[in-house]
Amino acid sequence: MASSLLHLIRSRRNGGTLHNIESTIEEQIESLREEIAALTKIAGKQSRKSSDRMRYQAAASYDDLLSRSEDLMHELQESYLRGANEVRNTVRRHPIATVGAAAAFGLVLALLARR
Repeated sequence: MASSLLHLIRSRRNGGTLHNIESTIEEQIESLREEIAALTKIAGKQSRKSSDRMRYQAAASYDDLLSRSEDLMHELQESYLRGANEVRNTVRRHPIATVGAAAAFGLVLALLARR
């Protein structure tokens, strides 16, 4: 098959057909290059759009997470202050019971530490 193609090309060389075949192949190669360039350009645009969309989603998620964490931190601070106020009020209302409870707690810790 290859020898028949070469024979065909050699036999037509004198008639200028080889030049026609070469120009046709070069035109096809150039056409393929243009199509590849166009596809590369389209792929680049699509990847830019996709990366922009992902960047926007990540920024929105980060902002949402930051907002929720700030809200949670604020709630924790409020809870801590409420708890501290309750303990302070309990100690003021029942000072002797508080000292007794602290002593009992210390005694339990001492017993556990001995073991």
